[in-house]
Amino acid sequence: MANKKIKVAELFAGVGGFRLGLEKNDYKIVWSNQWEPSTKLQHASKVYEANFGKENHSNEDINEVVNRDVEEIPDHDLLVGGFPCQDYSVATTLHNSKGLKGKKGVLWWSIHSILENKKNKPKYLFLENVDRLLKSPATQRGRDFAVMLQSLNDLGYAVEWRVINAAEYGMPQRRRRVFFIGYHKSTETYKRLHKSDKISWLTEEGVIANAFPVSKTTSIKEIELKGDLVEITNNFNKDEKLSPFQNTGMLIKGKVYTTKTVPNYDGPKTVLGSVLQNGEVTPEFFIDEKDKPKWEYLKGAKKEKRTTREGFEYNYSEGGMIYPDALDNASRTIITGEGGKSASRFKHVIVSDRGLRRLTPIELERLNMFPDNHTKFDGVTDTKRAFFMGNALVVGVIEKIGEELYNQINQI
Repeated sequence: MANKKIKVAELFAGVGGFRLGLEKNDYKIVWSNQWEPSTKLQHASKVYEANFGKENHSNEDINEVVNRDVEEIPDHDLLVGGFPCQDYSVATTLHNSKGLKGKKGVLWWSIHSILENKKNKPKYLFLENVDRLLKSPATQRGRDFAVMLQSLNDLGYAVEWRVINAAEYGMPQRRRRVFFIGYHKSTETYKRLHKSDKISWLTEEGVIANAFPVSKTTSIKEIELKGDLVEITNNFNKDEKLSPFQNTGMLIKGKVYTTKTVPNYDGPKTVLGSVLQNGEVTPEFFIDEKDKPKWEYLKGAKKEKRTTREGFEYNYSEGGMIYPDALDNASRTIITGEGGKSASRFKHVIVSDRGLRRLTPIELERLNMFPDNHTKFDGVTDTKRAFFMGNALVVGVIEKIGEELYNQINQI
């Protein structure tokens, strides 16, 4: 595959963060899918089409596509996507040829079905999720990730993962996500990973280690995944308070190797103050004088008695937040509810030469390293644009991992 464009299928595409990062390297998106089940107006898909065109883009429930015929998805080398964090538990064994099946509607099993049933399986995976995936659910810490790892193991993939906070590598937002890459057993990378010293792969030689350097670690924990998916669903890590999965790790041939790593970065840093628009902000983003007490209350520390609807009284407390947000540091994580005028504990508020104000859609795009006005589209409100960025990823992380994955595949 040396020097050829790597063909990509992009699932759960949102407004195209994966695509933006990968297309800065030698990747070609041959098919994309974006479907929002809770809305008739498919705004994210429309924004995606406005930026990248309608060709080979699907705005249909991925479950419907997969259940109909996985071969509708063109052959591709790399399957990517930021899939929703859900309960991955499987049903009990079915008494038919299909064997184990995941819960209906859980989107991990759509990925699984593509990998299982495509005649030409994708050789590589590049997926993203919230970092709590490594320790969910609360009653059986790490079970969901174990189900996911074992299902990939059964399909012949090795996996490496890392929790990355974009700000710890100089990017403008503190956004922690788990990124993981899969290698099919038919690839040279799989063979190299299998032969490797596991600590060296995770801290020096692997794709993620090259993209995002860490300090050398000496300790590594080994876990053997035992049993089929039903057994893991029912028994994995029962009665344990902590997940066995650290922020860094790999799976190969049923064995998991995991360790805690610390970022090693001393390069330039982008801060919140450097992404702000100058003199172009319209009045609706400024906080009205009469609303300031409510903002101050929500952002401040609290110790107070509260009463439920049923009349139960309880003590409530929470710490204060930096208010307004510091301009000389990376921003806090963007949330989906960032838009709109109403006061909120978690929305960003900054000091400007015209008073306190919220962040604009362009500033939120810049915090995720999207191009200015990427989400601007007829009929898409500023509130919806903020929602898109709360759901998005930091493009710079995808770009760096994509570059190193390309190098690893082609041994550059």
